[in-house]
Amino acid sequence: MIKTAMPQTYESIQRKAALLGNGVYSMVRRGVMGRPNCFWAMEGGRVVGAPFADSHPVAAVVAQSLVQFGSAHVCIIAEPVKAEG
Repeated sequence: MIKTAMPQTYESIQRKAALLGNGVYSMVRRGVMGRPNCFWAMEGGRVVGAPFADSHPVAAVVAQSLVQFGSAHVCIIAEPVKAEG
């Protein structure tokens, strides 16, 4: 679904995996299955993944940016090493 319905998100996932390794795909799968703080994306009115907790540092930054600037595409992926620890 992500690959065809959310092409910008799919490209973001691929770029992140190229930088950090295949653990990124594990984070995406976890988020899609509902595990928070792993992966969340929004594109073209579609939302996939689980939200990042309010206490997670990225949550406030993303929320403020969305309200202030809006966005057609947002993709948040936790770094595999940090998410495991």
